Amino acid sequence: MSALAPLVDGFGRVHRDLRISLTDRCSLRCTYCMPAEGVPWLPGSTMLSTDELVRITRVAVGQGITEVRLTGGEPLLRPDVVDVVRRIAALDGPNGSPEVSLTTNALRLPALAAPLHDAGLTRVNISLDTLDRERFTALTRRDRLHDTLAGIAAADSVGFAPIKLNAVAMRGVNDDALVPLVRFAVDHGYQMRFIEQMPLDAGHTWDRVQMVTQTEILAALRTAFELTEVPGRGSAPAELWYVDGGPATVGVIASVTAPFCGSCDRVRLTADGQLRSCLFARTETDLRTLLREGADDDALAAAIRTGLAGKKPGHDIDDPSFLQPDRPMSAIGG
Repeated sequence: MSALAPLVDGFGRVHRDLRISLTDRCSLRCTYCMPAEGVPWLPGSTMLSTDELVRITRVAVGQGITEVRLTGGEPLLRPDVVDVVRRIAALDGPNGSPEVSLTTNALRLPALAAPLHDAGLTRVNISLDTLDRERFTALTRRDRLHDTLAGIAAADSVGFAPIKLNAVAMRGVNDDALVPLVRFAVDHGYQMRFIEQMPLDAGHTWDRVQMVTQTEILAALRTAFELTEVPGRGSAPAELWYVDGGPATVGVIASVTAPFCGSCDRVRLTADGQLRSCLFARTETDLRTLLREGADDDALAAAIRTGLAGKKPGHDIDDPSFLQPDRPMSAIGG
């Protein structure tokens, strides 16, 4: 298969970042993601095999994808995650091998950080909504803060850098913990990033009134730190500020109040082989069926381009006609 033009949608956005969900399963039950009893898991027969997943990724890399982010659910629950990383990191496209990163809750990182690093994983993003054990247990419905902190330390010890810590800011839940989280990150050389809560929960209970906005996050941080905006954001989802003059930074992903759709370069592949042009898309492109019906690489590449051609200019969360995706975040992959 020969390389074609860059992966461009109907609005001229070039797509270089592929987010791949390795599984919809998770070892935590975060209140902003799923109910206490969990959600129905995807049937095993619908899940992409490793060969299928790597083949789609190879086609995408051949079309200009330069970064692959592995997500979930919790991607480290996939038994062959180290092999997945190794095989993707070895792919070669017109821009060379892709950078492979991973978003995780870190519970399995004490055992897997070194093998993943050796396999070619370059970076990790780790979810950490609070440093308080009781609050962590209430938020995740699991008493695992110690394991998360151990996972962060393991990632640090093998040389992953930068280590980014992600927290969903929630009113009356952890909005008083923003400053301690930044202090923890700065003290350890990590980058703290706060995320506006998005309408992607399985129970469809999201309420904008309860969401902590970027403006409120920055106001809270400025009570303790001097923040200076970092120029040159590009297509990154997080807007960055230097903390007390730098070099440490803090980021805010303001998908709701300050959307960055105009510079979006991301496309997503679910664990069951559906291509999504946007986190909030209401439609998907079925690559799994194409694969299993014998499609060649050119047909897969054409399907990826067709899926991207239908990408909307923005997610329209603020529009009265906005409808939350049927899939929760755990089934879409971040």
